[in-house]
Amino acid sequence: MSSVRLEKIGSLIKRELAIIFQQNMNSMFGGMMVTVTIVRVSPDMGVAKAYLSFFPTNKKEEGLALVNEKNHQIRRLLGERVGKQIRKIPELSFFIDDSLDYFEEIDKLLKGK
Repeated sequence: MSSVRLEKIGSLIKRELAIIFQQNMNSMFGGMMVTVTIVRVSPDMGVAKAYLSFFPTNKKEEGLALVNEKNHQIRRLLGERVGKQIRKIPELSFFIDDSLDYFEEIDKLLKGK
């Protein structure tokens, strides 16, 4: 598989997951805002790793547990949205994206000096 195709599929999954999280924010996630920052698809397109950030940020572990609990439902919704474009819907793995926390820590250290 070419990496361009994997990037396109990752971008498609990212966009559709963002829409799913936005539409189901209140019903599935208790009003917690979930943002999809990046999606990486394995070369065999069997697994998609989605990195998420949560608001409020102090509840990100709870948010990740809630998203993992709803994993099958999210995958089904994703399949309904992209089933015509992708033959096999990849298994979804969700991770916390801590790049914003890392950026804030660096910024705080630079301002302190």
